[in-house]
Amino acid sequence: MTGDHQTLALLLFSVFVAVTLAITTWVSRNRHGSAEEFYAGGRLFSPMENGFAIAGDYASAASFLGVPGLIALFGYDGVLYVVGFFVGWLVVLFLVAELVRNCGRFTLADVVAARMSERPVRIAVGTSSVTVSVLYLVAQMVGAGSLVALLLGRTGGAAQSWTVIGVGALMVVYVSLGGMRATTWIQIVKAVLLLGGTVVLTVLVMVRFHGDLDRLLLTAAERSGHGTAFLAPGLRYGGDWTARLDFISLGLALVLGTGGLPHIVSRFYTVPTARAARRSAIWSIGLIGAFYLMTIVLGFGAAAIVGPRAVQGANAAGNTAVPLLALDLGGGADSTGGTVLFAVVAAVAFATILAVVAGITLASSVSVAHDLYASLRRRGGRPRGEVAVARIAAVGVGAVAIALGLVARDLNVAFLVGLAFAVAASANLPVLLYPLFWRGFTTRGAVWAVYGGLVPALVLVVLSPVVSGSPGSLLPGVDFQFFPLENPAIVSVPLGFLAGWLGTVISAEPPDHAKYAETEVRSLTGAGAV
Repeated sequence: MTGDHQTLALLLFSVFVAVTLAITTWVSRNRHGSAEEFYAGGRLFSPMENGFAIAGDYASAASFLGVPGLIALFGYDGVLYVVGFFVGWLVVLFLVAELVRNCGRFTLADVVAARMSERPVRIAVGTSSVTVSVLYLVAQMVGAGSLVALLLGRTGGAAQSWTVIGVGALMVVYVSLGGMRATTWIQIVKAVLLLGGTVVLTVLVMVRFHGDLDRLLLTAAERSGHGTAFLAPGLRYGGDWTARLDFISLGLALVLGTGGLPHIVSRFYTVPTARAARRSAIWSIGLIGAFYLMTIVLGFGAAAIVGPRAVQGANAAGNTAVPLLALDLGGGADSTGGTVLFAVVAAVAFATILAVVAGITLASSVSVAHDLYASLRRRGGRPRGEVAVARIAAVGVGAVAIALGLVARDLNVAFLVGLAFAVAASANLPVLLYPLFWRGFTTRGAVWAVYGGLVPALVLVVLSPVVSGSPGSLLPGVDFQFFPLENPAIVSVPLGFLAGWLGTVISAEPPDHAKYAETEVRSLTGAGAV
């Protein structure tokens, strides 16, 4: 990339950082320091505002960079990510949004602890929530590294590393100073920028092909080198039985994992009522659905206009397909239009990464303070003490995410998010659904459900081709691969539900039917909700 691209992109990104830091500073001066303010923004956001914030939180670097890259490289099989991400929102709408808002206060663990022994449940769910958040953060860091590599012409590994560290530092500032209120407004601003930029690129792609979608798809297939197979299932996940099982596993993770993502669940506590939470989910479904439909156009547009070879040449995982598409649509590398459009897209992508990492870091730091710290050391402690711990935890979570992001920077960001979804579906979703819908569920069942999904998911990832045994692994020089699938959900999700059932069945603790009845009434009517 030329110096003009770098200068303009960094200038636009600096403007976004300045605006968001101003928002954070303003919020930090007007906050009163309570747990409700820091964790939930005072529950003052409207359904529309929260819907935009959810869309901004959910449409991450995996969506904007990774999904179009996978579509550009693998055609139809890349579209499967779009379907999974979007269908997952139906689970959120019908099974999570209103019920969680009624039963919880700040975190996912609140829902479970309402009818179980609080300490073991909070430790288990808090551990799982932090694990999922860190995995999700790694994907955002990898996206940041890919963009910097493109901006710098893949010449500065040190500069790439420093940029990832800078993104981590900014997210810590956002969370520690502004809490949920600043994070929400940053996500709203980012959602508007992301949707606006995606609309512009989609319109330009369709104008290039005179509005003819068939022509776009046929051109993409022709340039892919795979012919019509590019538009049919199986290019990535249809080679053998292992690839097909991997596809089923990925689908399970994407569809079921959304309802277990801590940073998504926590967003429903920022509105005043359960009805507002459901309306927030409806707003977000409209925004997210429109966005993902456009990413399909961008993915096939990158294949047709830029070409899969050029996309893979810039980044092996395809993470830079959208910036390269913007460069071409604007008139090419040496044109003013190409420079401006590339810079705008790069800045929007940076904004996307910053906003999402702020939301995830906040959710994980709240889990550390409200669930782990309060249970292990400060049982009955003051909320102000928890808030201070949450700010400290943000630093630790950010440091871990930066370190892992530097290690995993050559993997596709959408693929990395798929792993986070698998862990969320395996560990968090069972322990969220069982207390809401099973009268006989016990504390042992809750703890077993979490660890019975979390441990197998992590172990299977370590023993999979993701970590070792293939040229694209994190550790290509060694081979301790025993599990053939890249995504563990097909095994770990059933294990999580099975462990929860088994722990309950063999538990000596009698189920508390009175608490279940109270939880049922509260979840369905909102009576007694905070």
